[in-house]
Amino acid sequence: MKNCIAPANRNTRRILPIACATALAAAFTVSLSHPAHADEVNPPPVPSNIQVPAGSKAFLVGHAVGTQDYVCLPSGTGVKFVLFTPQATLFNGSDDRELTTHYFSPNPSEGGTIRATWQDSRDASTVWGQVRPGESSSDPKFVAVGAIAWLLLRVAGTEEGPTGGNTLSSTTFIQRLNTSGGSAPSTGCTSSTDVGHLAFVPYTADYFFYK
Repeated sequence: MKNCIAPANRNTRRILPIACATALAAAFTVSLSHPAHADEVNPPPVPSNIQVPAGSKAFLVGHAVGTQDYVCLPSGTGVKFVLFTPQATLFNGSDDRELTTHYFSPNPSEGGTIRATWQDSRDASTVWGQVRPGESSSDPKFVAVGAIAWLLLRVAGTEEGPTGGNTLSSTTFIQRLNTSGGSAPSTGCTSSTDVGHLAFVPYTADYFFYK
């Protein structure tokens, strides 16, 4: 610090470094106690049909990197690619710290119904979500060409981690936004001979968690 200049007096020379260190520590503590809104989560504007209800507050956002995984199955008189699971890891955008993993799994609260699942990488708390009819959007004003839809997911079940972790157990809604890629391929599933073919399509997205 600029004013911490050692004077000639011997006793003062012993005391002043302690005072300087204390002042520096106090200043550092103050700076940490005001993280410049580092914990604020600010979702972007979204189509009206996937807005969360009033009173919901975003508490966590993760940037997902992974794949949307499809299998070619019979459909009506033909065949089509059907999503069987995502495989993604969600990261903290500021320091690339892993936050959660994302996949499909049985939801215990619904007797094993398969739902979209997020598990916290630190405390293993888990949340399952479902998309209701009409709560997805491919509005070109928001969604990039070729990207999977933006979604509003309502929580269908939660579970604390084995040691009581609860990061995700208070979740009530999840939005999938800012998507890129991930759409089912237009080739590779055109006839009955393609049934069973798999396609792992890279995608990215931002997932916002609300409570």
